[in-house]
Amino acid sequence: MLSKLKIFLKRFSKFVLLCFVLFAGLNIGISLYARKYIYDKIENVPAAYCGIVLGAGVRNERVTPVLKDRLETALSLYKTGKIQRFLLTGDHSRKNYDEVNTMKDYLTKKGVNDSVIFLDHAGFDTYNSMYRAKNIFQVKDAIVITQDFHQNRSVFLARNMGLTATGCIADRRVYRGRLYLAVRESFAVAKAFFNIIFQSNPVYKGEVIPITSDSKVTFDK
Repeated sequence: MLSKLKIFLKRFSKFVLLCFVLFAGLNIGISLYARKYIYDKIENVPAAYCGIVLGAGVRNERVTPVLKDRLETALSLYKTGKIQRFLLTGDHSRKNYDEVNTMKDYLTKKGVNDSVIFLDHAGFDTYNSMYRAKNIFQVKDAIVITQDFHQNRSVFLARNMGLTATGCIADRRVYRGRLYLAVRESFAVAKAFFNIIFQSNPVYKGEVIPITSDSKVTFDK
C-alpha cells in the first residue's frame, strides 16, 4: 500500500511540474510575441484610427484609478492625433453597473465630442472586447490602451483576431495589489490562449456597427 502511494505521489508531482512548465512557457511565449507591439511612450506609438479603452471598474458612477489612467492616456493619444475614434468597451450587463457611460462622461467632460466616442456595452472581458472590436465594430487598426500588466494578453488577443494592433501602456502611478494582479493575469493569459485556439464565441454578438459610422447608435442615454 505504501509503495503504491509513493508511485502515485511521484507521478502526481511530475504532472504538476509539467503543468507548471507549460503554464510558464505559455506566459513567456505570449509575452515574447506581444512585447514588440507595445510602447510605453505616446510619441512612439504608431497612429491608428481607433483607440480601444478597456474597462477597469467604476464605483459610485466614478472611474477607478486604473480606468482613469487608461482614459487619460487615450485622451493624450487623441489630442496628439494618434487616434481619431474612441471605442470604450466594458461591462454594462446590469442597469446599476455601467462602465461605458461612465467612461464616456469622463471624456466628454474633458471636452471630447461624443461624435468620436463609440460604446461597447458587452465588453465583459478582454476576449469579448477584442472579438467585438473586430467583428461588430469592424475595427481594422487600433491602439489598445491599458496598463502594462494587461498589455501582453490584450495585444495577443487583438492581433489574433485580425486587428492591426499596438499597445500603449497607461501606467501613471504605482497600483495597489500588484502581486495579485500579476498572478491573476498569468491565469487570464492561459485562458486567452485557449479562447483563440477554440475560437470561443462572445457572450453577445449583436448587429454590426462600423467604427466609421454614427457613434450615437451605440448610446443608450
